[in-house]
Amino acid sequence: MKLRKIIGKKLKSIRLGSDLTIQQLATSSGVSSNMISRVERGLTIPSVAILMKLATVFDKSVDYFVEEVNTTHEVVFTTQGQRDATVYEDSSNMLTESFTSGLRDPQFSAFYSTVLKGGKSGVAPMHHPGDELIYLLEGQLTVEIIDEVYTLNPGDSLSFKSHLPHSWVNSGDDEAKVMWTLSPFTVI
Repeated sequence: MKLRKIIGKKLKSIRLGSDLTIQQLATSSGVSSNMISRVERGLTIPSVAILMKLATVFDKSVDYFVEEVNTTHEVVFTTQGQRDATVYEDSSNMLTESFTSGLRDPQFSAFYSTVLKGGKSGVAPMHHPGDELIYLLEGQLTVEIIDEVYTLNPGDSLSFKSHLPHSWVNSGDDEAKVMWTLSPFTVI
């Protein structure tokens, strides 16, 4: 099943299970009702920022929306090049591979991302419960937390409480390769 269909099916199911209308979900999440409708019908893959807003309303991780229910295990070994990958063709210009995809009820999320030059987290800063760790492998990533700006170069890391409004952008001349770890289980 295509990713956009999986996301749409799960979003509609959890929304209806929570007895919410599309408009109520739009009000609670800050995501337009038109976008929610398009996602539920499988017409579009939402951006990372939008998916996080929707997941937060239901106290779920973004992975909840992208993983098939019957694919969870207690041990997951994945060889290089075989991880579940998601391409975000929006302002983030990012390919993300999950290290925790398929793990039953994980308490953290870990991802490897390739962010194209100029890729960014979105227009508005994001925030979500928990802690976040960013480790830069290659390139350059500028992260803004509240009003503080941090420029990460290869080998640099940044840890912070992710309830603080934050955003990021690939500020380098090449793609950035980034490892993200979030707890509790969340997706960037």
